[in-house]
Amino acid sequence: MPSLNNYIDHTLLKPTASRNDIIALCKEAKEYQFHSVCVNSCYVGLAKSELSGSSIRVCSVVGFPLGAMNTVAKVEEARRAIHDGAHEIDMVFNIGFFKSQDYQAVINDISEVKKLMPHAILKVIIETCYLKDFEITKASELVIKAGADFIKTSTGFGSRGASIQDIELIKKAIQPKDKVKIKASGGIRDPKTALEYITLGVDRLGTSSGIAIVSNQISNSDY
Repeated sequence: MPSLNNYIDHTLLKPTASRNDIIALCKEAKEYQFHSVCVNSCYVGLAKSELSGSSIRVCSVVGFPLGAMNTVAKVEEARRAIHDGAHEIDMVFNIGFFKSQDYQAVINDISEVKKLMPHAILKVIIETCYLKDFEITKASELVIKAGADFIKTSTGFGSRGASIQDIELIKKAIQPKDKVKIKASGGIRDPKTALEYITLGVDRLGTSSGIAIVSNQISNSDY
């Protein structure tokens, strides 16, 4: 059995999250040795400070949770997050551009963020709950073309989180030459579900239920 903690981005993105909540999140991440903490961009500096001296990475969301921000705004948010200490960025792609079939705008939105962080990891959230099956495949192809490092399923704030079918559709879009990986997020609350995704080939899990997962419990958390 793989060490589940190594796959987990320990996540707290609620709008009510306080500084003390983030400090507690970082303490939990150190105790359970999760891969990273994932926080809103205003808390990147705090998370970096709290995780100083550890190997745990800091992940920040950008354009969250709607993805409808101007590309320039996304770039600047990502720039500031990297400046403050983020090692990884999880950005929401522009769902409206995608639904308009303005695929070049979708690619530009992603590639402009990636351009400023060539050595940091960029995960792109395609929010699968709003996409039909063929759209999940198409969105994944655009993310790959734009040069992102991960395709991520969900924000956790949509109508549903990840599903096994989502992962299978994303995998179909990834060719052997592609280096892109997959992050499943939303609704992952127990070790059985986590292992199902890992067995399918998922490299990262976004969840606020990391402690329950590694403790072989079931969480009631929404994310």
